[in-house]
Order: sequence, then structure tokens, then C-alpha cells
Amino acid sequence: MNISLAICKALNKLFPLPVHPFNLQNQGIKTYAEWQYEKGRETIKFYLEKTTIEEMFKDKVVLDIGCGAGGKTLYYAAQGAKKVYGIDIVDYYEEEANALANQKGLKDKFEFVLGDAANIPFEENFFDTIIMNDAMEHVNEPAKVLNECYRVLKKGGKLYINFPPYYHPYGAHLSDAIGFPWVHLFFSKKTLIKVYKDLVNGLPDGKKRIELRISMDENGNEYFSYINVMTIKKFKNLLKDTKFDITYYKEVPLRNFLAPLTKVPVLKEGFVKMVVIILEK
Repeated sequence: MNISLAICKALNKLFPLPVHPFNLQNQGIKTYAEWQYEKGRETIKFYLEKTTIEEMFKDKVVLDIGCGAGGKTLYYAAQGAKKVYGIDIVDYYEEEANALANQKGLKDKFEFVLGDAANIPFEENFFDTIIMNDAMEHVNEPAKVLNECYRVLKKGGKLYINFPPYYHPYGAHLSDAIGFPWVHLFFSKKTLIKVYKDLVNGLPDGKKRIELRISMDENGNEYFSYINVMTIKKFKNLLKDTKFDITYYKEVPLRNFLAPLTKVPVLKEGFVKMVVIILEK
């Protein structure tokens, strides 16, 4: 075994895995959609320092970008929304999302849309509210996504974004199998791909996890296609080229006592838990 693989696996054994919905589903505890629904309020809690649930959802037409299995989308639908659309590129999430919509009695208020947020299949000025909860770090073309959000939002409509920056302790988005924090700072992507594949191999959903996270480029090299390495610096540069007005911006520290580190330019990327922003058209 390659020495870097052995070291990474050995270190990983020292850290418990964070609670992850993929593992909860494998254990038969709850589905991914159910977990998302239970976490629904948590996905919007940072915005509530500036706004209210009523302002976000009451009688609004809402788009949830990167909806996953639709649980959080259905939570938004349950908050008085007129209609909520969830868009995701993963086709097998649709069945799970629709099953939960039926279970929650929200079928008439919810629609799963299979598609890419860089090309949102709706007309201009369609939505009152758009939410990108833990999605900005995943989209392949973030600038196009922001432009599309501006196009389909009504005048005065708001776009709510929150995301963990890439150098967050679990910014590699491998914590369903790798609990070692900041692992992506210590090991190459090639090593992490091999370790991740080894760790999930044999799991009931192992093949799906690998297909979700890893792709192959035109030269035949594997890479993590699930994330776009979105840093705070990159995101701020993206904002400069949008037409949105910024109505709220906050960088949430990992822990309150670490807040001073988030003020240091060299260190802040690793000690910000969440970037939170509200944009208005």
C-alpha cells in the first residue's frame, strides 16, 4: 500500500465520523429526505438574524437549488409557501423526494426539477425567493448560476446563499467516510480519491457515492467533480460581477472563541464555518 494511503487511513481511524445522512440511511435510521426535512430550520437559521420565515416563504414561489432528496425543500413548502420547486442534477433523488412529499401532504406545493442551475428551466421574473443552501460549493459554473438566479427572480426577490468554504475542516465533503478534519490540506486529491473509494467500497450505496463525488476528465484522470473548491475569496470575486444588491453578509466562525481568527486574511478560510449572504434583485 502506498505510504500516503496508509497514513491517511491510520489517521482517519483516530477521528469519529460526523453524523452523515448517507450513513443514517444505510443503518435504516432515516432516509436522506427525512434527515433533510428535520434539518430544515437549521438550513435557514443564519438568515433569521436578518429576516423572518414569513418574509422568506409566506405565499411565495420558491426555488431550492441543489435540493438533494427534497427534504429541506419540503420543509420550506410547509412554511406557508405558495409553491416550492427543488432542482438537482441527481435523478434518483426525485423518487425519494416525491415519496416524502406524499407522506407530508405537500404534493401540491412541491415539484422536483431534474436540471442544472446554470440553465434554470423557468421564465424570467418567476420566483419570489431562491435558496442555495450548501450548494454554491457544488455547482460547476457558479457565475452562470448567479446570473440565472438574477434572471428568474422577480424584482425585489431575494437570493439566500450559505456555504462552507473549501478550507473548512470538512470542506472536502468526504465526511461520510473520512472524519479527519482538514484532511484535504494534508493529502493530495489522488490519495483522497483512493482512500475514499476504498472506504465506501462494499457499502450498500458505495457505487452511488463514488459516482456522485468522482468523475474522470478528458485525459482519463479521476477528480472530485462534486465540489468546485469555492473559497471566500473566490465567492467575493464572483459577487463583483453580479447585478445583485447585497442586503446581508456574515462569516460565521467555527466556534465563537475562534472568531478573531476569521479576521486574519491568511487564516480566515480555515476557520469560517459558513458564509451567509442575502442578495436582492
